[in-house]
Order: sequence, then C-alpha cells, then structure tokens
Amino acid sequence: MAAGLIGLLDDVAALAKMAAASLDDIGAAAGRASVKAAGVVIDDAAVTPQYVQGLAAERELPIIKKIAIGSLRNKLLFILPVVLLLSAVAPMLVEIILMAGGAFLCYEGAHKVIHSLKKDDHDHDVPAVVKGPEAEAENIASAIRTDFILSAEIMVISLKEVLDQTLAMRSVILVVVAIFITAVVYGAVAFIVKMDDMGLSLAQRTNTTAQKVGRFLVASMPKVMLVLSVVGTAAMLWVGGHILLVGLHELGVHLPYNLVHHLESAVAGIGGIGGFLAWLVNTIVSAIVGFIVGFIIASIIERLPFAKKQTAH
Repeated sequence: MAAGLIGLLDDVAALAKMAAASLDDIGAAAGRASVKAAGVVIDDAAVTPQYVQGLAAERELPIIKKIAIGSLRNKLLFILPVVLLLSAVAPMLVEIILMAGGAFLCYEGAHKVIHSLKKDDHDHDVPAVVKGPEAEAENIASAIRTDFILSAEIMVISLKEVLDQTLAMRSVILVVVAIFITAVVYGAVAFIVKMDDMGLSLAQRTNTTAQKVGRFLVASMPKVMLVLSVVGTAAMLWVGGHILLVGLHELGVHLPYNLVHHLESAVAGIGGIGGFLAWLVNTIVSAIVGFIVGFIIASIIERLPFAKKQTAH
C-alpha cells in the first residue's frame, strides 16, 4: 500500500515536472515568436494613438479598451483558426503568405520613408475631432480594421517560429502570443495617450519638482511619437527584408541569403563584438533589401489607375 502510494506520488511529481517544462517551453516559444513580430508590434503601437487624438479625454481609455478587445477578437476568432489550418494542411503556403506579409512591411516602410522625404505623408493623419456615438463607433471600427492587417502579420510571423511544434502546442503558443502582444501594445497605447493628461496634472501642482516633470511629459509627447514612428519604420524594413531573404532561401533561392551569411561570417570572428557586428550586418542588409523591395512596390502602385485617381483628389 505504502509502496503504491509512493509510486503514485512519484508519478504525480513526474507529471508536475512535465507540465512545468511544457509551460517553460510555451513561454520560451511565445517570447521568441513575439520578438520576431517586433517590427509590426512597434508600428501597431505607433499608429493606434492617432485614432483617439482630438477626442474628449474621458473617452480615450474606453475607446482604447474597445479597440483592444476588437484586436484580440481579430487574432483569436478570425486569424488564428485560419493560420492553424494552413499550418496543418499546407505549411508551404504559410511561408508564401509570410513572404507576402514581409513584402507588405517593406512597402509600408519604404512608403513612409519616401513620403517623409517628400514631406507629404498623410497616410496617418490624425482624424478630425468627432462627436457623438455614431462617429465614435466609426472611429473604433476604422482602428480595428487597420489592426486586422497588422494582427494578421503578427500571427503569421509568430506561427512561422513554432511550425516545428505540434498543432496543439502551436495553438496554445499563439493564444499566449495574441494575448501578450495585445496587452503590451494597448497598454503602451493607453500610457502614450494619457501622457499629456498626466503631464498637465503634474504641471498644475504646487510642488516645483512635480511641475517640472509635468512640463517635461507634455513637451516629450511629440518627440515620443516621432521616435516611435522612426523606430517602427526601420523595424518594418528590417523585419520585412529579413522575412524575404529567409523565405527565398527556404523556397530554394539561396544566393541572396548566402551573400548575407557570407558578410556576417566576415565580421563574426572579431573578438568581443563579433556577434553584435554579425547581427548589425544582417539587420542593415535586411533593411536595405526591405527598402529596395518596398520602393519597387511603391513605385508600381503609384502608377496604377486607382492610385492616380486618389492623388488627383
């Protein structure tokens, strides 16, 4: 009896260890997948605050909450089932979709750079001040539609990192990624959006230190948005270019990837900083590839009839 009980306890302990290891694996895989989607995440965090600027301060957080719920619904109810099905029946199609997403990232990044240089970038203009529930609902719907594209890219990039896992494990990891990234993005958005209000509140206090901090927060807001935009653009070019290089390699076109790998190897042996230099070379080359591809796509799109009509208006 005692021996049987001890054996049962051993089995329970073994199962507990397996469960803990599985959780560790899920956490590690989810973290790895989230990092690979960083370029899109940063862009998502940079774009979303613009949907609530100009609105009443008391409506900002409720609107962000509704957009966050819509984003999570996009990821879990619509995108996740589709990408899991494709990963089970046509994994090569996932690679092609991922490359299409990478090309879109390249286009978005190059488009921003081009129009920033031309000083005519109106893609992300702040919406006009809106009043009333119908206008607010349209604003939320517009933000959720934009989020759908970014969320699809995030989920496919994340899926690519866990294709070696079982279908059940992929499902759990992608659910974790969806919840984690949504919380991070919209938590950051809420903080950014309320930064002005926090600064104004502190600036109105009698304490001199609080006033200085408050004025600093208010003055920093435009700079924070500018940094987010620049970092998001650079990240899109880097991630998009890297996705295309790796995707071509996996589809049998090895030359571009091998050239980058050769450049990495040339600096990897430098003592102390070889690893960093190899990463830097990969990042810079990927960003250059991303810009070239994005520039080509943008040039083609701008010559299409519908693009010309939009420009005319």
